[in-house]
Amino acid sequence: MAERSEDQERDFALERVIAIVNDKGGVGKTSIAANLAGQFAGAGYRCLLIDLNRQANLADDLGYRGTDADDQGAGLLGSVLAGTPLVPAPDVRPKLDVVCGGARLEDLTPIMVSRLQNRGRRAFRVLGDVLAPIATDYEVVFIDCPPESTILSDLALAAARWVLMPTKSDVGGLVGMSLVAERFTLAQEINPGLGLLGVVLFGTGTRSRAIHGEARAAIDRAFGGHSPRFETTIRHAERTAQDARRLGKLAHELEIEAAAQPAWWEALRSGVRAPRVSATAASVAGDYRALGVEVLTALQAAEEAERAEGPDGAAARG
Repeated sequence: MAERSEDQERDFALERVIAIVNDKGGVGKTSIAANLAGQFAGAGYRCLLIDLNRQANLADDLGYRGTDADDQGAGLLGSVLAGTPLVPAPDVRPKLDVVCGGARLEDLTPIMVSRLQNRGRRAFRVLGDVLAPIATDYEVVFIDCPPESTILSDLALAAARWVLMPTKSDVGGLVGMSLVAERFTLAQEINPGLGLLGVVLFGTGTRSRAIHGEARAAIDRAFGGHSPRFETTIRHAERTAQDARRLGKLAHELEIEAAAQPAWWEALRSGVRAPRVSATAASVAGDYRALGVEVLTALQAAEEAERAEGPDGAAARG
């Protein structure tokens, strides 16, 4: 058997890296990254989350803000500067590690601008270079990309094998998706293996079929032809979103807490005035479970198709 080249080894290491991208904020990127990774880890998959967001909202969703694990992005920045492997914060949940984001990532944009001037677009491959040495320790890697920061998102697009794109059905979400579609094609020049795993509608009414149809037509226009779309939609549930950030817990964890809390009338009779977890957490957790099944099914189908293509399939993937 011929030995793999350095680039082939890198591609092999990064084959289950999923970038969650949309140039518009508020379309569910961080919530989807946190909840999918948390549910996969809970099911026994070893997962890594990489936070490229300077606001570091993953720290709130997973409840590690201000802890020893929270380095505000210093480790990620240091790895990119030195070209050394990333060092994740271990076990923010069992089997779930995190490369933290935060304020230190402010320094990453000017650094990348300078490198782009000197090295061209291949400078974007640096995140994949520092991720590849540790990526094979995990079964799935998710990268949470920031809104309105094309340079940081382009780092993710150059490192990822797959793009998962959340969008809302409003104009802003669909425009953000269209902008990423343009950069997706550009990213394939330096990362030819990059593929679209699927688009998921976030924060919509579960019965808004006409709106869903319009959004899916817009997705097809952005990516050309019939593009992969997940059937699952993540419903709008403001109370559950507030509970998640307030408690630093994921939807399936809130579901367990909601089921364990006393009935409202029991709490009233006992004089307990603690905030209650919304019962809608169970429905939201169910949405994420359904999406997780679709994501794993799509990954497995793509990998099986690639293996069927034979040894030359990797060169033509995407």
